[in-house]
Amino acid sequence: MPPFVGSNPLSYGFRHKNNNNMDSDSNIVTINVGGHLFQTTKQTLNQAGSKSLFSTISSNDSIPFIDRDPEIFSVLLSLLRTGNLPSKAKNFDIQDLIFEAKFYGVEQLILNSQSNPSQFEPFDLEKSLLLPLTGRDSPTAISTTQNGSVQVAHGCKITSFDWSLKRKSTILTLFPAIDSMLCLNSRTVAVGATDFSGLQVLDLVKGSVKKNLNWENVTKSGSTVQAIGSSGEFLFTSFESSRRNSNCIMVYDVNDDFKPVTKIGHYEIFGAQLDSAIPATKLRWLPSHNLLMSAGSHSGPSGVLGNIKFWDLRSGNTVWEIKENVDCFSDITVSDSLSGIFKVGVHSGEVFLADLRIIGSENAWICLGDQRKVTNGKKEGSGCKIESHGNQVFCTKGGNVELWSEVLIDGSIKGKFGSEDRVFRKNYLGRAKDFCGNRITHFSFGGNRMFVTRKDQQFVEVWQRSIRGF
Repeated sequence: MPPFVGSNPLSYGFRHKNNNNMDSDSNIVTINVGGHLFQTTKQTLNQAGSKSLFSTISSNDSIPFIDRDPEIFSVLLSLLRTGNLPSKAKNFDIQDLIFEAKFYGVEQLILNSQSNPSQFEPFDLEKSLLLPLTGRDSPTAISTTQNGSVQVAHGCKITSFDWSLKRKSTILTLFPAIDSMLCLNSRTVAVGATDFSGLQVLDLVKGSVKKNLNWENVTKSGSTVQAIGSSGEFLFTSFESSRRNSNCIMVYDVNDDFKPVTKIGHYEIFGAQLDSAIPATKLRWLPSHNLLMSAGSHSGPSGVLGNIKFWDLRSGNTVWEIKENVDCFSDITVSDSLSGIFKVGVHSGEVFLADLRIIGSENAWICLGDQRKVTNGKKEGSGCKIESHGNQVFCTKGGNVELWSEVLIDGSIKGKFGSEDRVFRKNYLGRAKDFCGNRITHFSFGGNRMFVTRKDQQFVEVWQRSIRGF
C-alpha cells in the first residue's frame, strides 16, 4: 500500500478532509497519521525547515492523512517541540527512526539531537555494540565528531563509520601506521605518525590528500608528528625533528587553506637539556581562557619527568607551567566546564586535579583518590588514559573505566581552595560483564556515545544508553 491513500491526493499524497486543518485564531494544526490524530501548532511544524514534509503540512488548510507509523511520528513531533529526542525513542531501533526521519525530511534534526549534550547520560553508559574492522591490525588512533561519527586508524588504513553507525568506508594512507588523528569535520581528518615525516589532511570521502604540512627544522631533517589539536579556527601540531634534537608547535589557519599562522615552543636541544628535549604529546584548547595546553613527558635515569604549559597564542609566551618530577602524568586532560586540569599519575595510578581558578599557583595538584604511597618503583598508572566530557572525567584502569563526578554540597562546590572545597566521587562504568576486558588503548566521545578500543582487538566498542541505539 502506498504511504498516502485517497482520491485526488495533494502534494506528498495528502488527502483532503472537510474539517479545517488550521484554526485561524488558535493556529492549531491537526494531522491524521495511520488513523491517529495529532494536534500541534504551525510554528512547531516550521521548526523542520521549509524543505520538509512538515512545512507542507503547516501550509495546508485541510487535515492530511499520512499512512505511516503514528508511534514514530509522535517521537519526531516531540523532537520538533523540544529539540531533543524523548525517552520513549529508546524503544525504537535507530535505523527505523532514521528511515522515518528521511521520509519526513528531518534527518538533520535526528543528527543534531544525537550531538546535543543533554542526550549524553554518563551513568547509564553500557557496552552495546561492536564495530568490526577489516584486517589484522589493531586500532592505533581514534577520533570522533560531535554528531557521533567515528574514524579509526588501524595499520595504514582509516575506517569511518557515519553517525548512524550503519555506513562504513575504509581508505588507505601513505603512513605505515598512524599515531595521531583528529577529525576536523565529518569528511576531513588530520593524521600523523611518530616514525613518518609530515602531517596530512585527508578527504575521507574522496580518499585523497587535501594538504601536506611540514615543519622546516634547522637540521633540514624530516619532522614527525607527536600530537594534534584544534580550536575550530586553528589546527595545532606538535612536531619533532627526525634526529630528535628539536621540536615545536605549529599553528595553522583551518579557514585559510591551512596556512601557517605562528610557531610556539620552538626548542633546539643541546647536550643534556632534558626539559627542552620533551615534545608535546598532547594538545588541548581551553576556550574560556583562550589558551593552548601542551603536555609531554620523558622517561630517563632519574625517572619520569614532564611539563605542562599553557600558551598565549598572541604573544607566543607561556602563562603557566607545571614541572612534573614526583608522580608525573601517565595521561592528562583539561576541562572548561569543570575548571580544572586532570591527570593520572604514572606511579600511583591516582587521579589528580589542578584548579584553573587559581591558575599559576605552585603545588597545584590535589589527589582525588586514596593517595597511595609510591613504593618499589612500580608504575601503577602506566598505560592509563584520561579524558573529560561534559561535567565528568573518565579514566581507564586496565580494562575498566572510572567515572569521576563533582559533588555539590549545600549548594556550593566543595574543595581544598580557600573557603571552598571540591569533592569528586568515583563510579565504574558498565555492567559486570563489561569489566576486565583487554587493556583499553584509546577512547573518545561523540554524540551520546563513548567509543573504546582495546589491545590486540580488531573492533571498536560502542558504549551508549541503550542497546537499541539511544
